[in-house]
Amino acid sequence: MTQQPMVSVSALRLVRENRGQPLLVLDDVTFDVADNEFVAVVGPSGCGKTTLLSVIDGLLPRTAGTITVNGTTVERPGADRGFVFQQDALFPWRTVLSNIRFGLEARKGDRAAKNATARELAALVGLAGFEEHFPHQLSGGMRQRVNVARALAVDPQVLLMDEPFSSLDAQTREVMQEELLRIWADRNKTVLFVTHQIDEAAYLADRVIVLSARPGTVRTSIKIELPRPRTLELKRTPEFVEIVDRIWQEIELTDSGRSLTTSATTTTK
Repeated sequence: MTQQPMVSVSALRLVRENRGQPLLVLDDVTFDVADNEFVAVVGPSGCGKTTLLSVIDGLLPRTAGTITVNGTTVERPGADRGFVFQQDALFPWRTVLSNIRFGLEARKGDRAAKNATARELAALVGLAGFEEHFPHQLSGGMRQRVNVARALAVDPQVLLMDEPFSSLDAQTREVMQEELLRIWADRNKTVLFVTHQIDEAAYLADRVIVLSARPGTVRTSIKIELPRPRTLELKRTPEFVEIVDRIWQEIELTDSGRSLTTSATTTTK
């Protein structure tokens, strides 16, 4: 018997208004993500990657199509999905522990148990000893660790990650990539990860989905057949470079096919 996908997107279509005219942003987007699978989404700038995550999270209403998470239709944001934004968006008046605990505060349970969960997650993301620090006392990488821990605190089935490392310097970004793989292996979450960095997608993911230029649709899905666990040394191997080149070629093909007119993307079916 075939296992039900954790995330299923079928014939997703999104039309948004742009200066009083309909703009087709996503068209017939269809893909599945298996339980515990790490899938990266890449594509030309403006193809709708972030919009896609927002629709899956329920932050934006879709025009047509269906989205399910573990068999349940998505209509609005829910605790089964955790969203890690591009910017850490921490509450500056809250400590690390208090920021991580935030999502738990609306739930039943005693404060001690919630604090214990927050401390466990602080340790998981490498912030043991910094629980009482405030965001302004942390580096960019440390703030993003808090961001990931806060998303994990509500124990979501799916992590939606929108370029979470894009604001970090190159060295910190690579450290965070390794850390994310460690956390993912520890917590066995399903991850949908948007990035502009092709080597980041290839390094992190089990599979890379390439979206076309707007209107975004799935151009291809590339399985990353590299062994796990992965270390940064993997990026220097010929096999890794070959995969990165293949993904780039797909993006260049779809970007070169971008229409010079907007008539096809401003009409509705």
